[in-house]
Amino acid sequence: MFLHGTSKVNEKNHLEIGGVDTVELAKQYGTPLYVYDVALIRERARSFRETFKRLNIAAQVAYASKAFSTIAMVQLAHEEGLSLDVVSGGELFTAIQAGFPVERIHFHGNNKSYEELDMAVKNNIGCIVVDNFYELSLLEQVCIENKTTMKILLRVTPGVEAHTHDYITTGQDDSKFGFGLENGQADQAVEQALHSEYLELLGIHSHIGSQIFETTGFLVAAGKMFGKLKDWKDRFGFAPKVLNLGGGFGIRYTEEDKPLPASKYVEAIIGEVKKHADDLSIDIPEIWIEPGRSIVGDAGTTIYSVGSRKEVPNIRQYIAIDGGMTDNIRPALYQAKYEAVLANRVEDPVEETVSIAGKCCESGDMLIWDLPLPKANSDDMLAVFCTGAYGYAMANNYNRIPRPAVVFVENGEAQLVVQRESYEDLVRLDIPLKSKIVD
Repeated sequence: MFLHGTSKVNEKNHLEIGGVDTVELAKQYGTPLYVYDVALIRERARSFRETFKRLNIAAQVAYASKAFSTIAMVQLAHEEGLSLDVVSGGELFTAIQAGFPVERIHFHGNNKSYEELDMAVKNNIGCIVVDNFYELSLLEQVCIENKTTMKILLRVTPGVEAHTHDYITTGQDDSKFGFGLENGQADQAVEQALHSEYLELLGIHSHIGSQIFETTGFLVAAGKMFGKLKDWKDRFGFAPKVLNLGGGFGIRYTEEDKPLPASKYVEAIIGEVKKHADDLSIDIPEIWIEPGRSIVGDAGTTIYSVGSRKEVPNIRQYIAIDGGMTDNIRPALYQAKYEAVLANRVEDPVEETVSIAGKCCESGDMLIWDLPLPKANSDDMLAVFCTGAYGYAMANNYNRIPRPAVVFVENGEAQLVVQRESYEDLVRLDIPLKSKIVD
């Protein structure tokens, strides 16, 4: 059993996180329940920032809020000196409501609407990462209407395929994201941006994928980007103030995963950028990165109540929990794997191997296959580790199941930061028919 951060087993044989008994949390707030280890989030954030500081490199570490965006989480990111990466009007609105410094907000996305860009410009956010020619023209129009300028990065696809799931690979040539480096699109976008009176081109951005366990992909991407920067320096006299190499740094979900420490990713990126900047005789650009999963992923644990049991003789034992693909769709979407324990009997001896089924009316709603556990009963609670990224963020109301509550724990105290949805919440936006439908 591998426990993350401040997690430990207390004298009651219960899982404890942040000095708080998760069984007591479940009794107070109900299940399913997302529990976040705030101390571990702080530790992960500082490990990125402090490496840049130690090596005396100008940088911004932007928390990729798509991993987990709530007002409390955005405020925590601010407390830790992070910048913020948002990818929608909703995430931007959340950041503004949280009081996050707008000058440290970076807005991503491949199909930003006029309304979203207008919100970003009116709030004078720090930077917009432009993804395509349509957006480049639309943003200029918005800036003209608002009589202002906007700092931008251009997102490029460097032709680097990360060793990850197809759905979370984004840096290859055939991608919905960014301007191609190899097909001339990036050259055209740079020239267009440089000629605009309303757009200030800070530099370029790439993101090669997610859940990456090595540094090679980042270094190859940097090399390809600097190859183009040399050309742009010669043709346009353009030298970037900012080079954004994205995120995607992996975490440990199961014992099969072997991520690097944050410092190793950062040190390798800095070394590569320094080398290429020296070769071009330009100042080292400010380096931006965008960790999301690697800041909150292993800080989150989901607590479930155990329900029904089904035995298929000589094949499998199923145990059902009171959540599933409504609070964690990743196993169904990505075939993601997780580890889990009984939160109320953590160190009891293993007696059986079971598969954990969700409660949705879908055969694919399976959370974990073949999990070794003590004999589980209907009064037990299951703790699934490393659900902090893309759990709450991708939660849904399939089968009209309310979304769970979220609790932050730190130094023996718990704080509710997202209330559990009620059945009343589920129908709050529904509008009844005005009259009876006639056949």
